[in-house]
Amino acid sequence: MNNDQLKPADLPKLGQRVALRVLTLFGWRLLFRPLPGPRGICVIYPHTSNWDFIVGLLGKWALDLPFRWLAKDSLFRIPVLGKWFHAMGGEPVDRSAQTGMIQRQAARMNAAQWYWVGITPEGTRSYRENWKSGFYRLALEARVPLCLVYIDYPNKTLGLNQHVFPSGDQAADMAAIRAGFEGHEGLHPEKAAPIVLSERKPD
Repeated sequence: MNNDQLKPADLPKLGQRVALRVLTLFGWRLLFRPLPGPRGICVIYPHTSNWDFIVGLLGKWALDLPFRWLAKDSLFRIPVLGKWFHAMGGEPVDRSAQTGMIQRQAARMNAAQWYWVGITPEGTRSYRENWKSGFYRLALEARVPLCLVYIDYPNKTLGLNQHVFPSGDQAADMAAIRAGFEGHEGLHPEKAAPIVLSERKPD
């Protein structure tokens, strides 16, 4: 058995054990290695199905860690749904702002005592030719590590046990990220984007 695999007996709270048992009931296992610091970015890949959210949410409940995730602010203006998003750790992002979004998010992260945020660099469940580069620029700006999160459907594994510490050498950093995700496939592998950053755009 993988030493990173969590078992219900490892978890102190009833709610955590229930969430893990639900994952186990559907054949999933959860691999987790302690996060390398109080702040960082969970890079979630591949993201090819709506089911990813359900599996990820059960994993979040099992770990009982206040992970956050970002979404466009218009979603949070929807009655009831917006409140639910907030309760689930969602934070609105004003994508209409022309500049400074990365700097503002980095400042928000570093002002918090504990702040890990999940980002899907593909930005869509449909196929695209590359990853958006925002997560990487944010990691460099905030000087935080990455936790590679994979939802591997063929092996029924939710993994949060691979860490990357960005150096600023983009080629080396992306090679490390590709190595960490190697061999893990989403529900629809044909929709997964190649692990290549898009060209930088103003933030």
